[in-house]
Amino acid sequence: MVPQVRFGIFYEHQLPRPWGPGAEQQMIADALEQIEIADRVGFDVAWAVEHHFLEEYSHSSASDVFLAAASQRTKRIRLGLGIMPLPPGYQHPARVAETAAMLDLVSGGRVELGTGETSSGAELGGFGVDRASKRAQWDESLDVMTRMMVEEPFAGWDGRYLSMPQRNVVPKPVQKPHPPLWVACSNRETIRLAGRKGLGALSFSFVEPEEAREWVDEYRSIIASERCVPGGFAVNPRFAVTLPMMIHEDERTALERGLDGAQFFGYSLAHYYVFGEHRPGRTNIYEEFLERRERTGLGATGGSISAQMLQQGLGSLRGAIGTPAQVRELVERYEAAGVDQVIFVMQTGRTRHEHICEAIELFGRDVLPAFAARADDADRAGDDALAGAIAAALARREPPREADPSYVILPGVSGPPAGGDGLGEASRSLDAARVGRLLRARLAEGGEAALTALVKRGDDRLLERVAGTSVGLKLLFSAMTQRFDLEAADGFVGEIQYDLGVGEETRFWTIAIDATGATARPEASADPRLTLKLGLADMLRIATGELDAARAVLTGKLDLEGDLALAMRLGTMFGQSSVF
Repeated sequence: MVPQVRFGIFYEHQLPRPWGPGAEQQMIADALEQIEIADRVGFDVAWAVEHHFLEEYSHSSASDVFLAAASQRTKRIRLGLGIMPLPPGYQHPARVAETAAMLDLVSGGRVELGTGETSSGAELGGFGVDRASKRAQWDESLDVMTRMMVEEPFAGWDGRYLSMPQRNVVPKPVQKPHPPLWVACSNRETIRLAGRKGLGALSFSFVEPEEAREWVDEYRSIIASERCVPGGFAVNPRFAVTLPMMIHEDERTALERGLDGAQFFGYSLAHYYVFGEHRPGRTNIYEEFLERRERTGLGATGGSISAQMLQQGLGSLRGAIGTPAQVRELVERYEAAGVDQVIFVMQTGRTRHEHICEAIELFGRDVLPAFAARADDADRAGDDALAGAIAAALARREPPREADPSYVILPGVSGPPAGGDGLGEASRSLDAARVGRLLRARLAEGGEAALTALVKRGDDRLLERVAGTSVGLKLLFSAMTQRFDLEAADGFVGEIQYDLGVGEETRFWTIAIDATGATARPEASADPRLTLKLGLADMLRIATGELDAARAVLTGKLDLEGDLALAMRLGTMFGQSSVF
């Protein structure tokens, strides 16, 4: 069975100059009304792009907000984030995961999640994203973002472009394991990438149907091969093409209504991605477009209905502009090529809102029904044909990870501090080495306030986990000896022993004091002048002033043996109210 094509409507939110008062607000209101109509007549997906700083071409910097509004005005149409850029300079992968999940929740599980790396200098330079590494950044962020949706909690990450400690990224999406994933494809190589990653191919190449057949066949062959190692935790074997569209019973009327906008769409795209020299806030792209169009003498008809683009150096893109019969014939050619979704760009240039609404209604009445009848059956048949290959591909993908169950988030922790050593590092895991880095960072920053906050909020188990490792104890006692005041010792020479309760164990530490200073070692003393027996957590509480030492003795939390007068002097010898 030939796959049955589905239909999308795509929004760049174009706004050619000059802009009148309220123009952007009206543009968004019009687009929402158009999506309501598309939902009613049977369109399958409403796609909205995320772009930044691309004046006139795309005033669509927050597609999630726009689609959330659309979700409350529609019932069945799916909502496509098409696309969200993933290099971390644009936004942290956690924000992408949270945004997609929230939109999935408010829409009742209708999200399609398109991803990409972007390529315009305006955006890359604006956010400081390196062009040479943007593909690698997208790749790493895709893995991280999808893990955040399925791992509970997310087990953390320490990669080339991203570093994040363990967190439970909430909310989780309605669709499991996550919404269908797509990647923006501007050429054949990115379509191959989509196949290798098991992602839907969201093609913006304006490829002709006959050429699309070759691309689709290669794409699906890659998904069915061992080369496919999914970027997410589900495979989305879908191929979509994008075209401008305007439809009317009279061909000339369709051209008059839609061709100007389609050509501006192509021209403004090329302005930012091919030849434009843009002066922010000053360049008038639409004015330049009109001048070049007149100079090149582009024909009024734009040629036959097709995906032609950039003829004579100008965006002469006709796409699906014509009568219902012409558009139906073009879509049938894409259907025969195996394309799963044809996405129409209608809100282009100065195309009028009422003409777009009429075209959506007409398409829903005279074109769409011929393709919609068997769409669900065709989707299932296509998925069944690839089921074995998809299962094999998912088996090649590293599964969700189990997070360290002993991990805790420490009160007051932030980071990383200057030099990159310490707080941020320590928040990833509480193994001995990282506890050491945490404590060193706090010492380096004079962070007694942070330690006091930790002690104030932490229970015994937390405090023991933070400071009870061999490295943690070594650092604690090393810090005490560094703060030792030889003058305050007033000639005392001898050893002080600490018997510290850490869970069910007792850890022995000895501080030896002589005429030159103090040293510490992890063992019991052969002849201690004073022995202090207490839990490690209570030692920290006494040191930070959260527990009074005399009360600790009276309540049995602190047991003293030996020179009690020496015990009274410890505060001044080692820094009063401080474990350090």
